[in-house]
Amino acid sequence: MRDTAGRDTGIRGTASGTARVPLSVLDLVTVGGGSTASRALATSVEIAALAESRGYHRHWVAEHHSMPGVASSSPAVILAHLAARTRRIRLGSGGVMLPNHAPLVVAEQFGTLEAMAPGRIDLGLGRAPGTDGATAAALRRTDLPDRGADDFPQQLAELIRFLDDDFPDGHPYARVHAVPGPVQGPTGRPPVWLLGSSGFSARLAGELGLPFAFAHHFSARNTIPALDLYRTSFRPSPVLDAPYALIGVQALAADDPREARRQVLTGALSMVRLRTGRPGLVPTPEEAEAYPFAPVERDFVDGWLADVVHGTPDEVRTGLDELQKRTGADELMITANVHSGEARLRSYGLIADAYGMAAADA
Repeated sequence: MRDTAGRDTGIRGTASGTARVPLSVLDLVTVGGGSTASRALATSVEIAALAESRGYHRHWVAEHHSMPGVASSSPAVILAHLAARTRRIRLGSGGVMLPNHAPLVVAEQFGTLEAMAPGRIDLGLGRAPGTDGATAAALRRTDLPDRGADDFPQQLAELIRFLDDDFPDGHPYARVHAVPGPVQGPTGRPPVWLLGSSGFSARLAGELGLPFAFAHHFSARNTIPALDLYRTSFRPSPVLDAPYALIGVQALAADDPREARRQVLTGALSMVRLRTGRPGLVPTPEEAEAYPFAPVERDFVDGWLADVVHGTPDEVRTGLDELQKRTGADELMITANVHSGEARLRSYGLIADAYGMAAADA
């Protein structure tokens, strides 16, 4: 689909193979115990190459800070690295946490990425800090309370004007240009997505006629209410004439369902530690199996794993298809926050096999 300026929005109505909708990848650049950030980033390159070769539509990376088990604190840097090592797959942020950054800086970074990989860049934006309050204050160099909900629409409007280079005459920024950008001549610009885990961004994305990505992978209870709100709030825009909703979903396929369960337990324990103020590297399967879960922790893990689609490739395909049918999502973005990079790579390949996503031509 293209917007009214003829720019490719990266939105597709069908997927490769026999998937109901396009399948994509959300990469947290997970760092497992005994591994390193360098190894995690190298694995991200391998995942992007596999995703491109097997017909996945997008590969997004998320912004997180002060989390030892996540190496994606700088999405724009990682995306430049991935752009240099891929040729076709769309790359994007899932997302940039806009309150952490000046809108002009984000416009310059993603204008640069678009110039490096024309027509392949998505700019996904969130309003959460992606970290705790102290880290957010360090990022923003301020001790003022977080006013993301109040300020986000204004920040977003400013960012879009920088991307389009269309501040009105008399505006303080009318002579300020995001470079690379339209001031240098006809150019594309990355489509803007709004990300969310509640109703705020769902409503805003609908009112602005923007595509919406919902974090089902950690806010499953809110998925259908948020998507309903997005669709009922939607107003056609130069970007979209109908709603387009992507959901992130945790999924891991393995040859043996017991191995799939063993791997996803590592991500569940990592979340237990994060939620109780003990973030660290993602534990090994052996560590997760031996961990003495307290009753309240076990309840959390059971609830968490209930929303993780895992098992054999056919079981994962069935689970993904059922989720898509239940939510009406236009695209599924698969993430696997587990210890092993090899397990993540294997899983994306097995899921592609289950959907008949043949290797793309070189």
